[in-house]
Amino acid sequence: MSASESSQPLLPSWRDTATRRAILGFIDRVTDEDGPDYVAPEQRIATFDNDGTLWCEKPMYIQLAFILEKMVERVAANPELGKRQPWKAAVERHYAWFGAAVDKHYQGDESDVQALIAGIVQTFAGVTVEAFEAQASAFLRSASHPTLGMPYSACTYKPMVELLDCLAAHGFTTYIASAGGRDFVRPVSNELYNVPRERVIGSTASLQYVPDEAGGNVVHLADLDILADGPAKPVSIWSRVGRRPILAAGNANGDIQMLQYAEDPARPSLGLLLCHDDETREFAYTAAAEQAFAMAQGRGWTIISMHDDWSTVF
Repeated sequence: MSASESSQPLLPSWRDTATRRAILGFIDRVTDEDGPDYVAPEQRIATFDNDGTLWCEKPMYIQLAFILEKMVERVAANPELGKRQPWKAAVERHYAWFGAAVDKHYQGDESDVQALIAGIVQTFAGVTVEAFEAQASAFLRSASHPTLGMPYSACTYKPMVELLDCLAAHGFTTYIASAGGRDFVRPVSNELYNVPRERVIGSTASLQYVPDEAGGNVVHLADLDILADGPAKPVSIWSRVGRRPILAAGNANGDIQMLQYAEDPARPSLGLLLCHDDETREFAYTAAAEQAFAMAQGRGWTIISMHDDWSTVF
């Protein structure tokens, strides 16, 4: 039975729009063994950005809120840090500085984001991967969104989780390909998205093994290994998966190359671009996504309207 004809309601939080029909139609085509667009299960790879695609990213990236908390702790131990960025903005709660740094990055200005990255890796230098994960897990399970009034762990988009589940039920292997931290998302990926931790791809600091009498530890170093954004996303995906995705979903300029990478004239593909156009149930913004939306029609990507296509957001 095809996805669109299933007796069980698929994508129940999606309205019956052209977008939903395009998604289910694509699934039907690539899973129809007798059709011309059939794709073998091992090649049904789907990659999803995380921030702004699977969970809320406004008014501040969830991981950034976690990082700011840890930066303030570091400044308390070393007050000299608070005299320079990004530590100064963290202590002063000048959150707009962080948002502007990211927006400038997506416009091609790396000046502030480089300072931000340097501060992030310095904050966690010497921390073991297990300790970092424990801190991230505790934060995600206890802290709340500043304006939506619910735990960060509840800020996932229900329609996108349904899409992940629908794809898995039809033989797809789903991956998270985040510009955010890989090890920040791993402890909750299975719980929130039904995506196992080994299928989380993302940015990471350089790591080093430090031996000791108890088996040793892997610890964070004070430099960046990879910022898995923009052109680095396809590289990270290939390095981890060894296959090109046939479906990719994102919401910002940093996802353009991943969406392009999913295109292959030799087989069907689907690019999804989420539009944040619902200021009542979430937020309405296009900052850092202008280039992606300008390219969408010419590339044949399907735009998901949060306002029009989703009956439920969270």
